[in-house]
Amino acid sequence: METLIVSPKNQKQLDAIEAVLKALNVSFKKEETYNPEFIAKIEKSKKEVAKGNYITVDPSKSIWGSIL
Repeated sequence: METLIVSPKNQKQLDAIEAVLKALNVSFKKEETYNPEFIAKIEKSKKEVAKGNYITVDPSKSIWGSIL
């Protein structure tokens, strides 16, 4: 059989889709997705790294290195 990926836009649509699937006795599973704002931050960070905009820290030379 095939797998369907459904992307409801709101809770009302999700509830309706689940109700239909249950009524048809179709098995399904829910998978949590990441918050879109979080994904946008990660993508922004990846672009910054690609541009070379990042800082590296040498643990032996950091403030914590002198304490350890």
